[in-house]
Amino acid sequence: MDDQTRTELEAAAFRALRHHLMEQRPDVQNIDLMNLAGFCRNCLSRWYMEAAQERGLDMDKEAAREAFYGMPYEDWKTRNQTEATREQKAEFETAFRENVGKKDS
Repeated sequence: MDDQTRTELEAAAFRALRHHLMEQRPDVQNIDLMNLAGFCRNCLSRWYMEAAQERGLDMDKEAAREAFYGMPYEDWKTRNQTEATREQKAEFETAFRENVGKKDS
């Protein structure tokens, strides 16, 4: 497989994942994704921002989140996010510490 085809397939897979998380399953909470999988929608938007910055594009966290969520992040939170339980928050502390910032992911 040539590099261009691989890149196009990877981009299509990313778009399918984004569509699934944003359109088909907005009910799945970011904290549950983070606690179970070690990443969430915010991680995906951060990776998007980091890829843009690596290519010399000026993109901050809020712009990346708006690009990923398709709206300002605060609007998405108001529409879709529920209050986390004490247990979810405790699990999140561990998941965040173990996963965010690792360079091998």
